[in-house]
Amino acid sequence: MVAKWGAAIEMSGLGLCFTCVETQGRIWKCLHNRGVILTPKLPQVELSLACNDLVASGRDRKPNALVQVAVIDPHQQHLVTQACTEIVEANKDPLFLTGVTFPSEYPASPETLVKLTVYDSKDKSQESSNFLGSATFSVGDLLRAKDERLTLSLRSSDGVCAAGTVVVSRLKMGEMEEVDVDHITTDIPPQKCPLVCDSASHACVDRENYPLTGPVFKNPVCKVYRFQTMDSKWMLVREQMEECTLSFSIPRQLLSLYIQQDMNRVQDLRELGELSPHWDNLRKEVMARYGGIIGYYQETLAELDKITGRSFKPSCCKAQKSLEFIPINLHTQRMRVTCPRKTGILSRLRQGASSSPRLKDAFYDIVTVGAPAAHFQGFKCGGLQRLLSRYEAEKKSFSTAYQCIYYSPEHTAKAQEVLSTVSLLQPLITSSADQLLQAAQERSSTGLKDVLKKLSDKTEQFVHTLKDELVKSALLALHAAQPGYVSKNQKPTPAQAGQHQGHVHQCSEQNPSPVQGLPGHSPATSVTESTVMCNNVDGSQTTTKGEGGTLPLKHQDSIPHHKEYDEEEWDRVWANVAKCLNCVIAMVDKLQEEDNNRQEPVPEQQLADVITSHNPGDWKEQLCPLVTRLKDCVMEVVGKAKRAMTFVLLQEAACSIPQGFLLQQRRDVVFSQALAALACGFVMRLYAGMEDKGFLRQLQLVGLVAQFESLLSTYSEEIGMLEDMEVGISDLQRVVFKITEAKTDDLSDLQPLVCGRRDHFTVEVPLPRLVFQTLPEEIKEGKPLQVFPVLFNVGINEQQTIAERFGDISLQERINQKNFEMLEAYYKSLSEKVPLECLPCFQTQTDVKELLETLGQNVVTKKRKNVEILWIAGSICRRLNGIRFTSCKSAKDRTSMSVTLEQCALLRDEHQLSKDCFIRALDCMRREGCRIENVQKNIRCRKYAFNMLQLMAFPKCYRPPEGTYGKVDS
Repeated sequence: MVAKWGAAIEMSGLGLCFTCVETQGRIWKCLHNRGVILTPKLPQVELSLACNDLVASGRDRKPNALVQVAVIDPHQQHLVTQACTEIVEANKDPLFLTGVTFPSEYPASPETLVKLTVYDSKDKSQESSNFLGSATFSVGDLLRAKDERLTLSLRSSDGVCAAGTVVVSRLKMGEMEEVDVDHITTDIPPQKCPLVCDSASHACVDRENYPLTGPVFKNPVCKVYRFQTMDSKWMLVREQMEECTLSFSIPRQLLSLYIQQDMNRVQDLRELGELSPHWDNLRKEVMARYGGIIGYYQETLAELDKITGRSFKPSCCKAQKSLEFIPINLHTQRMRVTCPRKTGILSRLRQGASSSPRLKDAFYDIVTVGAPAAHFQGFKCGGLQRLLSRYEAEKKSFSTAYQCIYYSPEHTAKAQEVLSTVSLLQPLITSSADQLLQAAQERSSTGLKDVLKKLSDKTEQFVHTLKDELVKSALLALHAAQPGYVSKNQKPTPAQAGQHQGHVHQCSEQNPSPVQGLPGHSPATSVTESTVMCNNVDGSQTTTKGEGGTLPLKHQDSIPHHKEYDEEEWDRVWANVAKCLNCVIAMVDKLQEEDNNRQEPVPEQQLADVITSHNPGDWKEQLCPLVTRLKDCVMEVVGKAKRAMTFVLLQEAACSIPQGFLLQQRRDVVFSQALAALACGFVMRLYAGMEDKGFLRQLQLVGLVAQFESLLSTYSEEIGMLEDMEVGISDLQRVVFKITEAKTDDLSDLQPLVCGRRDHFTVEVPLPRLVFQTLPEEIKEGKPLQVFPVLFNVGINEQQTIAERFGDISLQERINQKNFEMLEAYYKSLSEKVPLECLPCFQTQTDVKELLETLGQNVVTKKRKNVEILWIAGSICRRLNGIRFTSCKSAKDRTSMSVTLEQCALLRDEHQLSKDCFIRALDCMRREGCRIENVQKNIRCRKYAFNMLQLMAFPKCYRPPEGTYGKVDS
């Protein structure tokens, strides 16, 4: 089905796709007509600029020219500055690489008036410049002109003297046109080369044929350039940066889920029933802590609900309390490259690629976001990784102080898993049981068989989940925590009342006699099958969990009535569920067998006996008691298991007051930021690969790698940020994605939804019906799609220099080594399940396995600021169809240097960008591209927040061009 959409071949991890014009046209157009914009709003009119015979203010020198472009607002009749070219130094005939594109708020129309003003810049900061001349034209004049080119005279300030001419051309793709480029740079000798152009009809097709995530992206910023290739031709490069609505919608949904989960936990604590005074006081304290978090989260959610129309959090607000759950400066950026492709390259593409010699577009996508970290809470004591390690080490002493049983993180996670699983399975079992009775009433043998299989699967999963010693030991501990569990021969003092629930070491010293251990049962207790659990037994029992597993229970010898608690009852209760299921299965088999016998020819007397002994309409009557018994047993088991696991979590929470709650709150904040970024990247990647059968197969069978690149230093506050980020990225392993069919094609119904609880979240991504129908069956059926997050960090600033020379970089080394091993494991799994033909092809034919080996060598190499780790990891990610992320503290300055460097490296390696043009292309993107617009959006100033001293410590390729940086508030 996907093949009918046409050929669309992904050529890079996040978006290098070659798409023929016919691809998906009818479907995208249909959706577009309905108002569903799944594509970038690429401008229909884009301009290139050049000047001739410019006259500088000083006659003895050539001007350093730049052109400022403004649009005359037709409503208010005032100029709106829209774009600015780069500075071409010492050239009276400059040809500018930076083009002009019209934003969505001022779309180009024939009546649009454009004013071009040419300046002679005295320095590269553009702050000091002399006016040379200006010219005005309408877009209609340009479109009507021959070859869609205008040559306009520049008028000086007095309106009389000519200061030269400016040449305005419409940038198009497809047509070939000779242009003199001897004035691109003073280093290149005069030559002729073709200019990449396009047919006029192609512009309107673009918006309908290049999928992007319109439903979740907004406020695009577009930039356009033309760069020279090694074979003296031209490529057209577009940058498009957009905000993401998920910046706010995902945290809002998570906050609601956190509130609901904590409210449920409070309700579960209430339903524990009556507890002894010691445990009741601890329960009240824990409930009060939960109440404080719930109140704070509700207040935060109310503040976020007041924010309308905003879809990103600027870096200057990173420490704002009400926005701490929102990711910092989350944007997506796509670089789209158009250049003539050689037939030899096309022949290496995957099957289904068009071999047409017409121009092809390549997409390269990246998500930029500030490091997920708790900036409002600060980093005085470090970040999550350090705080959690310290907390686990200290929790044993907390358990002694609060007289709780110590549970390891594994046991606590198991308790949460049991609670989550039984809460999920119980309604499914009940629903399947009701469906079984309905099928029995309808006497549907096929229906009975199908429903019974589903009921059996869910019930067996339910029984298997509860076959754990933790549930059994927790029931004993809960029983011991109830009132009246004291010796009949001795009235407890307040001190004793607390001691009998104490830590295992206290109990072991005072009570040397063994009680029935968890692995087996003591033969001293004789019970019958009808024995019911005693909920109010005098005596004392305590269970302990240690790092090594389950330890024997201890009790006080002076308590003679411990026999009243039947430890074997739990085994019988949950085993009864399986027995009830077997009874239901046997009855269904019997009914179906009898039904088959009735359909066979039988003597009249036997038929009369069968009719007399079995009423044909009593299927439901025979099944109903067994099904009811099954449902009752399940409900009984759920009740006991929930109370037991809630008691485990109560003890874990009690011995972690207040540190545990503060850490959970910090973890919630960091995870919220990380998940918003991941969801944004996943949705964008999904749409980019919608017609790529190889990508969809990989997504279905293995999942996607999400590679986070971090530029944080391992010094001062940023080491705390990195510790937060490490845990936040690792927690994304608890997330799966599902693709669903949208209820309608309205944009509101295409927003991703989050469901689940802290130990497991599912992000549902709705697609329009026409798009959803093209997906593989397993994905349409709701198969969970995995994402494998990996993090690589290399600090590049002056603080990293201090850390490398005088501090500690072990955190960075450990993170890179650990995540290299995870990336290597992902590739091994991918290569076993997915043919290599499904992966994208590149001009550079380096094998992924070879790249992994090189990455492994770099990870263990002791080299300062080894940014090759980031370059190689990014290259591997793109070759594995992965999702690329880049982060620094605010995703504004260092991130901009990294993104622009990566884009120019891709142009060089994949599109033969001229080596002589590399530095100039890099400067163009950093000076006038989307990243400087990102800086402007964040701090209202077009300056990267660097100073000269800082930049001396930066690797050279990460330094911005002169005049684009300075001291600013970031």
